[in-house]
Amino acid sequence: MSQRAVHVSITGFVQGVGYRAWIEREALLRGLSGWVRNRRDGSVEAVFAGSADAVEAMLAACRRGPRMAEVHDVIVSEPAEAVERGFQVLPTA
Repeated sequence: MSQRAVHVSITGFVQGVGYRAWIEREALLRGLSGWVRNRRDGSVEAVFAGSADAVEAMLAACRRGPRMAEVHDVIVSEPAEAVERGFQVLPTA
């Protein structure tokens, strides 16, 4: 099974709508490791690591977002830094 790690930046109306908590739930459901945090510029930043299929499914989910969000763009860069097991919600940066 192929592994993949990505760093993403999500822009749009993505703060104040439960986006970080939603990402945490979705990532854990897919067995992904990584983290998510708000950025002071209004975006959400995350790292996802796990099976390539699960990461791809997570990226597709991020493009939709939770019900109240309005996603404008999901910018993906590879490779992401090394990721410890588990998923964390980090403080705003």
